[in-house]
Amino acid sequence: MSGEDTPALLFASSPGGRIAYQQWGAGEDVVGVPPLAQNIELAWEWPDIRAMFDRFGAMARYTHYDKRGTGASDRIRGVPTPDERVDDMRLVMDVAGIERAHLLGNSDGGMTALLFAATYPDRVATVVLFGSGATVIDPAASAVQRAASRAGAAAFTAAWGTRASVFVDRFAPSRARDSDFRRWHQRYERSCCDAATLRDLIAMSWGSDVREVCAQVDRPVLLLHRTGDRVVDVSRAREAAALLPDARVVEVAGSDHLGYIGDREVWLDEMERWITGRVAVRSGASATGRPQVRTFGGFGVSVDGRDVPLSAWGGRHARTLVKRLAAARGWPVPRSELQLLLWPGETDIRALGPRLSVQLSMARRVLGGGLTADREAVRLDLGAVDLDLQAFDQATSDTEIVAGYGGPFLPEEDDTEWAVPTRTAAAVRFAAAATRRATALLDEGLPGWAAEIARRMIEYDPYDLDGHELLVTALLRVEQPAAVAQVHQAWVAAAAERGVQVPPLDPA
Repeated sequence: MSGEDTPALLFASSPGGRIAYQQWGAGEDVVGVPPLAQNIELAWEWPDIRAMFDRFGAMARYTHYDKRGTGASDRIRGVPTPDERVDDMRLVMDVAGIERAHLLGNSDGGMTALLFAATYPDRVATVVLFGSGATVIDPAASAVQRAASRAGAAAFTAAWGTRASVFVDRFAPSRARDSDFRRWHQRYERSCCDAATLRDLIAMSWGSDVREVCAQVDRPVLLLHRTGDRVVDVSRAREAAALLPDARVVEVAGSDHLGYIGDREVWLDEMERWITGRVAVRSGASATGRPQVRTFGGFGVSVDGRDVPLSAWGGRHARTLVKRLAAARGWPVPRSELQLLLWPGETDIRALGPRLSVQLSMARRVLGGGLTADREAVRLDLGAVDLDLQAFDQATSDTEIVAGYGGPFLPEEDDTEWAVPTRTAAAVRFAAAATRRATALLDEGLPGWAAEIARRMIEYDPYDLDGHELLVTALLRVEQPAAVAQVHQAWVAAAAERGVQVPPLDPA
């Protein structure tokens, strides 16, 4: 693409606001994941950016977009959380007709790209990160270093879009003496976002840490990084590469953080070799069936009849998250409640939002999506997953209720306050239905089937005296004296612990 032509500005509509995107070029799909803040419409004005965009279109069908609240996208109050950014990216891909793409994550966008790849691996071919990593600041930085960084960020934000802006000095030091570029970029900054939004974006970026999901990224990742980058140190790329299962780091000379400034052809050549197939790309495979969430008798998730292994979850937090959402039966659960549930002793409240986003990514990966989240709450999407508790709730006949109950609700959660009410209510409903169904079977002359139901009642609750009595009655009718004596003894023992006496067996 050359001259004054630029791609049409398109919009993907979501409940949170319209997301602006553009698409051009031909070939394999590449999706550009936005950095801290940008404006895809105005960016075409600057010749260096246009040249980079032209190169993208020559190697692929390239699609990029602006985050909600920035650039040409709708302005909103606050900024999207990391998991909301993943949802926005999926929405853009859906609306733009992109089934599967290579991802190009620049700077802050690299963490979103990794989070998306871990969440929706079937939508990702490979990942390319430029000037990025699993974190953008050093997690091991001292309190003094962090304080200095916060002070620098405050000054940076205050000068944003003004003649005092230091953006070019930090992000493009090789062009620091270019007065034309500096003036243009100050106007560009104002078109990207306001200072208050920038402050929130920086806080979100600094608080984001996706190192925990790196092991779940099973797509090849190319990390391109300039060795003198003053914004995101090259150590961040090296750290991420060590955590990713299949990663390659290419370090190039230079100190500019902006990809279009400096010797861009070096890294663009590496990217083109990667995208056009000269580097092997895993085809991958994903299940096509709906995930089935089991909560009765113990927690588990299966897809196409196969249980999801523990290793796929990345840890217990994601499993606990889905358990809590399952107990809510599709109703929203506040993010604050989930944060307290997963990290009850955490004192740094600001860190919990990004950490929750990581766990949401892991859960979504297992569930093939399956969760709906906004800034306030998260819920299980019962339109995308099958939940045994929901089927149990919807059962109307005693037969359906008995068949749908596979044991106590999430027994491993023990006395967890959010699980106990559901466990108790489900157990009471099952016991009542099982008693009625077993009695009806006895009346119909089917004592063997009645005995099976009675045994389940006792298995799930050894102190269910109705179950003991039904089992004794059923076994008497099928004339199994040895078994009757044994189960009667168990009935007597259970009743004794509850301070109840049972009638003796009739010798006849």
